[in-house]
Amino acid sequence: MRLLPPALGASPGPARLGGVTPGTAAPPRHPLRHGQPALVSPGIEPGLRHSSWKNGSGVVFLRDIPLLLMNRPIFLEEPQNPPSVRFVAPQTSRVPPRPPQPKISSHLSVSARCCLILRIQDTPRKFPSRTGLPVKAPMEMWTNSTERFYRIPEGKGPHSVGCTDLMTENAVEGSFLRLYYPACDATDTEEARWIPDREYYQGLSDFLNMYRIVGERLFHYYVGSVTCPAKSNAAFKPGEKYPLLIFSHGLGAFRTIYSAICIEMASQGFIVAAVEHRDESASATYYCKRRSVSESREESTSNMEKEWIYYRKLKTGEEERCLRHKQVQQRAQECIKALNLILKISSGEEVTNVLHSDFDWNSLKDSVDTSRIAVMGHSFGGATVIESLSKEIRFRCGIALDVWMLPVGDDIYQNSVQQPLLFINSEKFQWADNILKIKKLISNDTNKKMITIKGSVHQSFPDFTFVSGGIIARFFKLKGEIDPNEAIDISNHASLAFLQKHLSLKKDFDKWDSLVDGIGPNVIPGSNIDISPAEPE
Repeated sequence: MRLLPPALGASPGPARLGGVTPGTAAPPRHPLRHGQPALVSPGIEPGLRHSSWKNGSGVVFLRDIPLLLMNRPIFLEEPQNPPSVRFVAPQTSRVPPRPPQPKISSHLSVSARCCLILRIQDTPRKFPSRTGLPVKAPMEMWTNSTERFYRIPEGKGPHSVGCTDLMTENAVEGSFLRLYYPACDATDTEEARWIPDREYYQGLSDFLNMYRIVGERLFHYYVGSVTCPAKSNAAFKPGEKYPLLIFSHGLGAFRTIYSAICIEMASQGFIVAAVEHRDESASATYYCKRRSVSESREESTSNMEKEWIYYRKLKTGEEERCLRHKQVQQRAQECIKALNLILKISSGEEVTNVLHSDFDWNSLKDSVDTSRIAVMGHSFGGATVIESLSKEIRFRCGIALDVWMLPVGDDIYQNSVQQPLLFINSEKFQWADNILKIKKLISNDTNKKMITIKGSVHQSFPDFTFVSGGIIARFFKLKGEIDPNEAIDISNHASLAFLQKHLSLKKDFDKWDSLVDGIGPNVIPGSNIDISPAEPE
């Protein structure tokens, strides 16, 4: 099963069908109930290969079916693109039985508009890879061993990468992070799950204004078996002191979905602590709290349970800047708290991980180079970088990826950020007011730089750009005009060159110094946004 978008620019309707079956004389009717997406395959003949729009697939915009029609079958007209609703059956109408199902491709995608488009194909298809070699599309569904057509890129540095989760204290005030680190080579260690709990699907559904039951099932089918290319709880690679990088996620995100960036940094010799913020800006997060003795005995389970915190939407009449500024203050404190925690572990102090992983935290003793610490983040995380730099001098420099400047306090612009700072922007996200604020912060400081990656979008930095198909990704702006692997390489290489210079690293990252100045393929200095004042008429 694979999701495809409707015609570009088409707005969601009550219920639509997205395909025409070749050779169909009369338009068939397909019963679907609101909240119960059915896989229908009208007119499919064995042995035929159907194109994306000619495969008898069904399209349902689940959120927009009127409440009065929720328990009545809706019949869809087929030979239009986009098609229209033919009629709604009366209350007493009997729903015809569903036809037999062919094999279904296992790849899904999810849209913020909550549209469900099911592509059904009865034979394996081959797609050309970027290297020109044929890549077999996944076929078997509902298994964790499916062959995946899309994959988060592996680190390109000399180190293998491991990751583990760390949570301290049995309260919301504790720290929660995913640690990426150089690891010993191991072939018997499994890769970490990309999205580790079903509650994250629910949180993403809330953030995208989808029904939870629909979003959870779609996310699970689509990315439930996706892993990130880092070995879960792999042994830490000792023998040297590594620079430390604290990473802050964006609005509606969480600690695991920037793994392409974090894994690349770890493969190049950094310890990366990706913080999961508890300021209600994450799609979902949690802390562990103790059960009562009676609850533990009754359920015969652990004496710990997860207390989930979901994304908080703006209340009616609430000013967004006030909320986001309050949140960014907490986020900066959480980054500083994560820094203190990792340095505490590196000093040899005992730390209790309430998640009870198999990772040996004692192996991190004397592993951090305390003179080489930086902070990095995307979007809201970019604003968190700026706030963190203003509050903590131990962060020697920062990198803000496609920063959202609204949460940043006015006091920050009064020379409160002294450390070097690199802004890496996408071409499509930024706007004049945001760029003006960045330039105000940069002022004439030569250690503060801004570059723009041509053809990129705001979602070129999180992992979703790598695990979504081309049409869906373009329609929902998960991919830009530039290849996502090239975009993330430009961002990572510029970041590494910047970190080498300002952390005084003895590496060869200076070969990418030109990128920091906006010189190179698909990168420009400054911004593509015109901020010159409008001429009077």
